[in-house]
Amino acid sequence: MNDIPSDPSFTDLRPRLVRLAYRMLGSVADAEDVVQDAWARWLAADRTSVREPAALLRTIVTRLCLNELKSARRRRETYFGVWLPEPIVEDWEPDAGDDITLPLMIALERLSPLERATFLLHDVFGMSFDEVAGAIGREPAACRKLASRAREHIRATRPRFNVTKEQGLEIAAAFYAASRNGDLQRLRSLLAEDVTASTDGGGKVPASPRPLIGIAAVMARHEQLAHEFRQSPSLLIRYAIIDGLPGFITIEGGGVVQTTALQIAEEKIVAIYITRNPDKLRHLHDVSVQ
Repeated sequence: MNDIPSDPSFTDLRPRLVRLAYRMLGSVADAEDVVQDAWARWLAADRTSVREPAALLRTIVTRLCLNELKSARRRRETYFGVWLPEPIVEDWEPDAGDDITLPLMIALERLSPLERATFLLHDVFGMSFDEVAGAIGREPAACRKLASRAREHIRATRPRFNVTKEQGLEIAAAFYAASRNGDLQRLRSLLAEDVTASTDGGGKVPASPRPLIGIAAVMARHEQLAHEFRQSPSLLIRYAIIDGLPGFITIEGGGVVQTTALQIAEEKIVAIYITRNPDKLRHLHDVSVQ
């Protein structure tokens, strides 16, 4: 994490600014870089005339993110295999106060940069449309339209909390045990018929290049994995809430660190999100072992 000198006007807002940048970019490293750049611009500003530091800083961060999204999208067009946002473990931002989960982060990728910014600033971070208009350089009426289009695109991915955190982690533990012990019957009982599994290896480590769709495809893959786990068992680091979803962090064969996040509906796993790309897991080096 970048070191930023102490300034109460900035440091109090910094966690929220990092969250905003991460929600915009899907990358912890890029979010930290944007906030570092925002700090430099904050220092250069005439702060004696700033009545609302939070509004100015959100504007700076938003505009920096909009610029970054242009190059980020080009990088993702050439990304090898499935792209997932960098996983964030709950204790990285314990007071986030929003309900953005990994599926919603993926849905945000389908929005235009302005739609994404408007939705996050207004619907998630509670800014008025007048404030959003100042941040993205559009009229308030245009911002309302951008937010409406964004909601239409992502409505189906808003989280439906029909399991508690504790229930979710219990299902995650059952999934881990069944998948690593080769208990395929138990594993199948945990999965929805239309379950999907997406693995992001970034071309750096072995991973399925496309999502697996349906219980037959997911079970076939786990039959293969059962043999691999017998030869090279997983090491469980900890169970965790990962981007709002229950899951776990493990070390797999060859020393590969990975996160597994589970989307659950009606007590069945409907989606499995696995991140193995080492470039996306560097920020987890301080995650404690349980």
